[in-house]
This record gives sequence, structure tokens and C-alpha cells, in this order.
Amino acid sequence: MRNILGATRPSPRLRAALVALAIAATSGTAVAVSPASASTPAAAGGAPSKGTTQFKGVNWADPRDNFADDLLQLSGLSTSDNYARTYAKSTRIIAAFRANLGANTVRLPINPYTVNGSYWKSYRAVIDAASDQGFKVIVSYWEGTGAQKDGFIDDTATYWPMWNRVVKAYSKDRHVYFEPMNEPHGYTDTEWADIAAKWLATYKSVPRNQVFVSGAGYNDHVTSVCADPRLKGTYLSLHHYGFWKDYATYDQWVADLKVRIGNCANRTVADEFGAFMTTGLDYNKKTPDNFVNYMQAVTDTFRELKMGSVYWPGLRTDDMYSIQKLVGDPNRPWLATTNQSGADRLAWGWGRGKPVKG
Repeated sequence: MRNILGATRPSPRLRAALVALAIAATSGTAVAVSPASASTPAAAGGAPSKGTTQFKGVNWADPRDNFADDLLQLSGLSTSDNYARTYAKSTRIIAAFRANLGANTVRLPINPYTVNGSYWKSYRAVIDAASDQGFKVIVSYWEGTGAQKDGFIDDTATYWPMWNRVVKAYSKDRHVYFEPMNEPHGYTDTEWADIAAKWLATYKSVPRNQVFVSGAGYNDHVTSVCADPRLKGTYLSLHHYGFWKDYATYDQWVADLKVRIGNCANRTVADEFGAFMTTGLDYNKKTPDNFVNYMQAVTDTFRELKMGSVYWPGLRTDDMYSIQKLVGDPNRPWLATTNQSGADRLAWGWGRGKPVKG
């Protein structure tokens, strides 16, 4: 077996000092962070049977939509940066997600190119920076692009060593959650459940309440994985998007979402959902627009069903859905909100804020 030992992680004392220094330097914005108390191990692990409202998050993405046949480079970061520089930038961006949106969760992509080579030492700084601030971190495998973008694991010979390395590094960090694959649409429902069950059997040391099993297809329904007893105790991840329909009413969007969840809301997190945020739509008004109907319907439903949600994307350069954008010095990044009404709907879905009124 190839050597899959992870890189040496800085000591907790050093990492805590780096967090404090980076947050103290943020754009004049006061951010209260208490890594020790922000998410206790019990709260971080959670129990799927008790609901998922603890996950209030955003995706942080590569400008290429995370489908890549090389190193992943998250928006605002550089593959040429070492661990310390990546950690400093990541700390600021994670702090901005909390300050601007009230988020406590971030979903990050991984692939074999990023994990199995030398860049893993730097990329780990993103996960570490989030975990050290008390964020829940969902790490998810993305397939490649081009001919590789077919809904199948690209290469099992590199897939399993990738997960060996990630699990070895983070299985004991109760802030980190593992999602074996993003949108496994190449497989039938049964085939995908078999792969997820194999992942669980391979990594028995990982508590099941630290695993997100993707819904089948494009993560577009969780009913089949929910019904599989082999996957008991895991969280389930659902994706749901407004572009799936040319137009639907509010009630139609509610019905569409609920049928994809079935009776599995207490285990389900919508770890991708999103709509246009840079085109001026007002999600706080009832207007006959498909995406307005969609955003109001899904956030109302998440709140009603006590489901966690992770918006796509929190940050992705040049994405009209991105609810945050980079501002300031690229070496000392900060974020600004692209659509306050969209942020209001996120907050409402997460249990805060005010409902939309007619």
C-alpha cells in the first residue's frame, strides 16, 4: 500500500494564535469567535434522528464549479500558497461567512489530485481554519470534468487512497463530516447505496453521524438511501435548484421539495440549493418570478421541517448565484453580501429573521 500519511498539523496552540491574529485583522468588522465553545463535540456530531438544524452553511467553491482534473483552487486562494498563507486567507473568509451571514458550516470539495499529492499540506489549512473557528466542515468528493464528468467515481485506484488520507487526518475531528461523493448520477439508486455502504464498511472508525450520504441521482432525492438499513445513522444530503423548472408557483415548489425528502427530513441537509443573487431580485417580496417563488418556498420548508441547509455557493468567483463576493486586498480577503434579501431568506431558513409578507 502506498504511503498515505497526512502532513503534520500545527499544534492547537499555534493554530489558535493564527485564528486570533487573522480575525483581529478583519476589515474593522467585529466578529465574536470562541472555537472552544462554538461547537462542542456532541453538538458537532449531532444525532440524525433529532433533526439537522445545526447545519447553517454555505459552499465555498472553485471558479470551475469544483469539477477539475487537477488541483482545486477555491475562490480567493492560490495553489502556490503554503499552509500558513492558506490558513490566514481561509480564516478571514470563514470569519466573513459568519459575520455577514451567520453561517456555522462550510462545504468544501476534494479530489485525488488535491489530496494525494503535496498540495494536500496546504489545502488542509482550509479545513483546519474552519474547524478551529468552530465551523462544521463537510468535505465532499467531486469527479473530474470533460469525459470524466459522468456521475461515476473517476478512478477507484485514486479514490480510496484519497479517502484513506482524509479520514486518517480528520476522523477524530468532530467538526469534520465526510460526503463520499457529490451527485452520483451515473449510478442507479441501488448501485449508489452499495457504494455508500462500502464506504461505511471501509471506514468503520468514522462515526456514522459524521457521514453525509448523498441522495441518488444528482442528489435530487433521498428517499432511496433513507430506506436502506445499511446506511442507518448517517445524514443524507439533498440538492434542489430553481433552474430545474422554467416556472413553478410557491406551492408547486414546496410540493416538489417535499416529495424528494419523503419522511426523511430528520436526517436530511440540503447541502446545495441556490438562485440568482447578482441580478437584483428581491426575495423579500411576493412577486410572480420563478426564482423568487423557489427561494421563498424552500427556505420556508427548511424552517418548517427543521432541516439544515448549505447554500450554493457562498463564494464562487463570477457565479451569479454567489451570495458573497471577494473585496479588498487579495492577500487579506474579506467578503461582501451580493443580495441582502437572499441573505435574509437564508437566515429565515436557519431559524432567524422574519417571514415574507404579501
